[in-house]
Amino acid sequence: MPESTGVRGVKSAARTVALLELLADRGDRPSRLDELAEELNVPRSSMYQLLQTLVDCGWVRCDTTGSLYGIGIRALLTGTSYLDSDRHVRMVRPYLDEASDALGETIHMARLDGSDVVYLATRESHEYARTISRVGRRIPAHATALGKALLAERPADELPLSAEPLPALTDNTHTHRADLLADLAAVRERGYSVDREETVTGIVGFGFALRYDTPATDAISCSVPVHRLTDDHAARIVSVMGEIRAKIETLLPPASGATDWR
Repeated sequence: MPESTGVRGVKSAARTVALLELLADRGDRPSRLDELAEELNVPRSSMYQLLQTLVDCGWVRCDTTGSLYGIGIRALLTGTSYLDSDRHVRMVRPYLDEASDALGETIHMARLDGSDVVYLATRESHEYARTISRVGRRIPAHATALGKALLAERPADELPLSAEPLPALTDNTHTHRADLLADLAAVRERGYSVDREETVTGIVGFGFALRYDTPATDAISCSVPVHRLTDDHAARIVSVMGEIRAKIETLLPPASGATDWR
């Protein structure tokens, strides 16, 4: 457990968080007691007690046999509370609707969290099937338009990247730092990022950092299938999304007196 505040971590709390994150990461794949104990290097008896406590509290659910475990409904309630209490998410949502109506494509809002971006809001296009993005989903920042827009706001020596090779989601994902840095330099020059089938094959994304924080932690993007992306449509996407960003930044200047979350 990181001790970034200088306060000694509580082992039981760290273990609980690690378990919940592991179950959440597995999604619809239920886990057995032995699997969880081995994955987290926790004695089987201790893991059983922890699971039963979390089941009783609603944070973990189990099947009718009592042998399979998954994330519980309390996690959803907490996640929803996070979104509802965040003034930036609340204020940006109507502009995602505006962008969606204007472009007819999928529009996202995400936040940088370590080396990943986490999707906070999505407006799906009705023209093509859902991609891998959804609210709460984590994606490596270097592989997405959203993430690259935010990484470009930071100096090269402060980028929150994992060790090389960087994880690849498609054959087009940058896996070498030098290639990514060259791309980020182009992002700074253009003022927006482009994900050329780096997250999902067949999908191109355009990302725009929202500079109401310094450095920016939130971004919006527009995703479009390659077969729908003409030069004129790309130019319209950049124009509309640039206007949406300007509206949001005008509405949400750096706030004095507001809670400054770390």
